[in-house]
Amino acid sequence: MTFSLAVFLGILTWFVIRCLLSGFYSVDQNERAVVTTFGKAPRFGENTTMDDPIAATLRPDEKERYTYPMLCVTPPGLHFKFPWQKVYKVSIATQTVTVAYDPESRTANHNWSVLEAVTKDQLNTGLKGQIRYTVSEKNLYAYLFGVRFPIVHVMGYFVSVLREKIANFVAPETPDGLGTLPGVPVSSHIPGISINDLRKNLSELNRCMEKECVSSIARYGIALDAALITEIDPPPEVESALAAINTAHNQVSSEISVAQASADQKIVQSRRAVEIETLKAQAEVQLLRQLSEQLVNLKKNGPDAIRLYLRNVKLKLFGKAKRVVAEATK
Repeated sequence: MTFSLAVFLGILTWFVIRCLLSGFYSVDQNERAVVTTFGKAPRFGENTTMDDPIAATLRPDEKERYTYPMLCVTPPGLHFKFPWQKVYKVSIATQTVTVAYDPESRTANHNWSVLEAVTKDQLNTGLKGQIRYTVSEKNLYAYLFGVRFPIVHVMGYFVSVLREKIANFVAPETPDGLGTLPGVPVSSHIPGISINDLRKNLSELNRCMEKECVSSIARYGIALDAALITEIDPPPEVESALAAINTAHNQVSSEISVAQASADQKIVQSRRAVEIETLKAQAEVQLLRQLSEQLVNLKKNGPDAIRLYLRNVKLKLFGKAKRVVAEATK
């Protein structure tokens, strides 16, 4: 065997092992892949994210900044690639992290346990909860190539929006004007204290966060499925003072409720008494009207009819009386 033939066989063997044997790769059911050729990802024609409904979540000034090409995504299964191609696999399974999660620092936010935020009345609060996110197939370009660490950007965006909402949160107005949600008793809410507004309106805060973060798909290729804030606690040094304020307010509200109930009961009794007296008066008026009609009919029968009627009435009364006092006639 000549040297040139040995080199050729060696190159051929390397090519077979490198290309044929190591060129196969698999994509799991909960994964998607993008294969780049010399660093370029396959495009889905000339389409961009602006042609997809996800672009509707962006503001007009953001659409130019977050315009990404649509990529051809490799589905689950066994596939083959050439040596000059590179495979980027992405898990599309739903993942759950705490709201205090910081991918860049394990010790941040009290070891990922509590996220701090400041309310509109300058009260430093601790937030606990979870968020669920999923990598979107519709915008894999943004996730893989748009930003270096997508989850860092998404968490930073989420935290900034959450802190802004906490700092400017105002309880929804209700017909009673107390700023509480329907079904929340007045005794459990003190208007003007933001920590109480936040605690009583956690569901409203979560809805606001979901609405604000719906554009994360178009921005970073990550969909925030749900944001669930479960606890909002003030610092320990003001917890006792806040509890005392709440207790005093609940006592005052209880006394007001008792007074209102007593007043409502008296009003109902007064209305009932007025109705009874009104019915009695109407009955007496009805009797007088009937008597008036009888007298009118008697008068029509002749001039002596009324005199005879009065005489009969007097005789009936004299018959029932035990003693009669009559004026003496001279």
